[in-house]
Amino acid sequence: MSTQPWSAADMPSMRGRTAVVTGATSGVGLATASALAQAGAHVVLAVRNTRRGQDAARAMNGSTEVRELDLADLASVRAFAQSWTGAIDVLVNNAGVAGGRGTRTKDGFDMQFGTNHLGHFALTNLILPHISDRVVTLSSGAHKAGDIHFDDLDLSRRRYSLPQAYGQSKLANLLFTLELQHRLEEVDSPVLSLAAHPGYAATSLGTQGRSKLLVSAVNLAGRLFAQTSGQGALPSLYAATQDLPGASYIGPDGRGELQGHPTMVGRSDKAADPELARRLWEASEELTGIGFGLEQR
Repeated sequence: MSTQPWSAADMPSMRGRTAVVTGATSGVGLATASALAQAGAHVVLAVRNTRRGQDAARAMNGSTEVRELDLADLASVRAFAQSWTGAIDVLVNNAGVAGGRGTRTKDGFDMQFGTNHLGHFALTNLILPHISDRVVTLSSGAHKAGDIHFDDLDLSRRRYSLPQAYGQSKLANLLFTLELQHRLEEVDSPVLSLAAHPGYAATSLGTQGRSKLLVSAVNLAGRLFAQTSGQGALPSLYAATQDLPGASYIGPDGRGELQGHPTMVGRSDKAADPELARRLWEASEELTGIGFGLEQR
């Protein structure tokens, strides 16, 4: 058995398979989509800005397609799902925002919770009947500092904290993964629900609209300490292609999960709480008006 750490070169052939990747125009999402296309998959870049999506697709080596999807607008999510007619082997819920103090989605949700969690919750359930293999949802080490504030999911009744809002959304991603796997097993579905996190990857996440000084500091820290977007994509690619138990969580194996090669990693006690996951799912159904995607089968 090889002792070499796993890399994108170890991916199996994806020829004949279709993968949908949200937020695929930059950073880890772009690297994930590129690697899947390189491995032979037909990759659908589900993106808010289709012009940037076309630019990204043209630079990829393989079969690609660009479709509009704004996770901060449930009408856009519904339109994306309703337009879908084919099969999907792998859905990678990659897109995310970090920042936007006080900003709201088109449906009035906190931008981070609404985009990072509710948008993907809605998307996954609406297209779940088309998915044959697995759903990979990106979380973050920031989930360990998160709490789910059921009485104030928008964090509008307290002093708004960007780390608190981001941590809540990333904890929600892991709880969603857990409850989705539970529900899939209840209906004997072969589809897997998995999670991944990229560690500390050099991306533009969280810098949009921030001060030049802060952006410069983030960029400097990235050059000194972060791994590349390609390296940050490895946990997503591992989760998308390897034989894993349902609800597995994949992250980097080194430097406190900041860098390294993909491996199964731990999560906070809250992120492993099935009752918390159930409560969040029910709250998400109420907020979006969208239920479990296989109930209508």
